[in-house]
Amino acid sequence: MIPSASTAGPLAVRRWGAGEPVVLLHPLATSGELWTPLAEALADEFQVFAFDLRGHGESSWDGKPFSIADLADDLGAALDSLGLETVSLLGLSMGGSVGVNFAGRFPGRVRSLVLADTTAYYGDDAPRVWAERAEKAVSVPRSKQVAFQLDRWFSPEFREANPNEADRIVKIFLRTNSEAHAAASIAMGEMDSRSLLPSVTASTLVLVGEHDYATPPEMAAALADGIPGAELEIQTGLRHMSLIERPALAERVRAHLKTGTAGTETA
Repeated sequence: MIPSASTAGPLAVRRWGAGEPVVLLHPLATSGELWTPLAEALADEFQVFAFDLRGHGESSWDGKPFSIADLADDLGAALDSLGLETVSLLGLSMGGSVGVNFAGRFPGRVRSLVLADTTAYYGDDAPRVWAERAEKAVSVPRSKQVAFQLDRWFSPEFREANPNEADRIVKIFLRTNSEAHAAASIAMGEMDSRSLLPSVTASTLVLVGEHDYATPPEMAAALADGIPGAELEIQTGLRHMSLIERPALAERVRAHLKTGTAGTETA
């Protein structure tokens, strides 16, 4: 556990490898455990950290409402505790939204940034839509939420060909605290980080699945348009968890992290 300056308590963290630090931020209602395959792929060249965000996995939570900015502040406090002034960040879905907020508010702390299947803003009706999702997170048994989640996360072809990997992610979801899931859903609905995008100075790669209907390519394009110098890549055939569905993207991530660390433009 890593101490946090927030009243929510310390964060749990997993570590792999050695070298320049890379922090992986997980999606809603999962945990840092989700990142094990990607972390292991990168650990030959980087020191990889995967945090459990507030209320998720093994991390603490005081039961009070929180915002995406609060999660970014938790991250900053945890990095301080680890003695990490600057890092590379990779975030998927909610983790990407946290990454945008952190990189926009503390640009000097982020060398390179990978934003996968994520957004800075869900739209004008987001508070209502996400409030409905929050209510379902606590009122519907978690096992009965799985079909909805799986359809968003992965293509049918992936689920059929890789049942063990799909089941691994499902088990993480089932272990997630339903109240924290609901609180994070409210935070996502209230989020609007669009004004922070021009402040991001990190070398940025935006990835999105072609068939991601949770955060569709239009949202990814808005990120890439708003962040100076950002690159956008649409991944053919993928849905919301592109980096899990296509493990070979680890090499694309590696290449981007290396150019960001070197302080050069992404190829």
